[in-house]
Amino acid sequence: MTASQLIDQLTEARSRTLALVEDLSDEQLMGPRLPIVNPLLWEIGHVAWFQEKWTLRHLLQKDPIRADGDRLYDSMAVAHDTRWDLPLPSRKETLSYMEEVFARMIDSLQSGKPEVQPYFYQLGLLHEDMHDEAFTYGRQTLSYPPPPLSSPDGEEPLSPQGEENFLSGDVEVPGGLFLLGATPEMPFVFDNEKWSHPVQVQPFRVARAATSNAEFAAFVNEGGYQDKKGWSEPGWRWREEVDAEHPVYWTRESPNGWMRRHFNQSLRLEGDLPIIHVNWYEAEAYCKWAARRLLTEPEWEMAASQEFQADGTMVEGKRNFPWGDEPPSNARANLNWEAMGCVAVGALAEGDSPVGCRQMIGNVWEWTASDFLPYPGFVADPYKEYSEPWFKTHKVLRGGAWTTRSRLIRNTWRNYCTPDRRDVLAGFRTAAL
Repeated sequence: MTASQLIDQLTEARSRTLALVEDLSDEQLMGPRLPIVNPLLWEIGHVAWFQEKWTLRHLLQKDPIRADGDRLYDSMAVAHDTRWDLPLPSRKETLSYMEEVFARMIDSLQSGKPEVQPYFYQLGLLHEDMHDEAFTYGRQTLSYPPPPLSSPDGEEPLSPQGEENFLSGDVEVPGGLFLLGATPEMPFVFDNEKWSHPVQVQPFRVARAATSNAEFAAFVNEGGYQDKKGWSEPGWRWREEVDAEHPVYWTRESPNGWMRRHFNQSLRLEGDLPIIHVNWYEAEAYCKWAARRLLTEPEWEMAASQEFQADGTMVEGKRNFPWGDEPPSNARANLNWEAMGCVAVGALAEGDSPVGCRQMIGNVWEWTASDFLPYPGFVADPYKEYSEPWFKTHKVLRGGAWTTRSRLIRNTWRNYCTPDRRDVLAGFRTAAL
């Protein structure tokens, strides 16, 4: 990636970050003390601190801009529940710090000095992208208004409607010896994607589309949350602890009718949209009720990326995206806040994978059955805290959501969360038993 391209992308990312918080009051920027969100005032400062740490301080060996930066913003050193008690800079001071870090990064890129290397700039860029997604679902958690974002010029608007002739049901995946993970020729990958290695995948049948609101509502309406036999032991323990009776943002309008909260708006539940904001336990319980299962991580990546010949043998190589190697567009994937929410599970036929699965990139993150584990020969990247501390305790999600940046997502991308999280923009796709 050239210095000019980095400048453009860093500038666009910072514009998006500021747009996601600029309409909020000072009180909203702090928000209530909750275990699943950060104070947004702290988090925007953390984004700038992270870029300063890895580009200005680590790469360029510059002195810290703030002497108290590490004490305030190092997420591995500052316990989550203490972040409301920190002597945080004011809103004006925080924005000034962000601008100073940004200006120095841009200046270093424009200088063309030999020590300017793209890796650490890309690390800071994608880290900001990930936090921008978190800012969005944080606003949902806190019932704030939808972020006041406008779509960029130059692309056809994304249609939220599904195809009238969309056929649901399963597709066959022949299986085989599959190369799971990223390859060294990819321009930027994180350590948990390294490296491609062979995994034997048995033939399986997978749903063409993610599970819809209508499908999940049938589970709820038939008493799925009350049937202990349908839940794993840890899942039922979680359900009792939070007294879950339905998805977190649903409210009952009639015995079998539902409304859902979208930011600070109440909407009638749209049956053709994917179920979203459910955790791994809820997805697992639905699968047991429906006599289905979640995909394993290798199955998910195979269904998203692998081509097969007519006789079922695998074509050499795999795609970076379900549709091929071309970057995402509005005709193929719901990303980048373009639709400001999910689109119908039958929309975006141009984004289908080789086996016929729809929307495996964008719209909603998909829980898999797999624990988040290192690939063989794992070696942590310089940012050692990105993956290693979370192995074994988190579940893998794949595919991205409507807020995910197109420059960040690909078929090999691994997201991960604890199985109790339902604030994230996650749903799931099922497979046959």
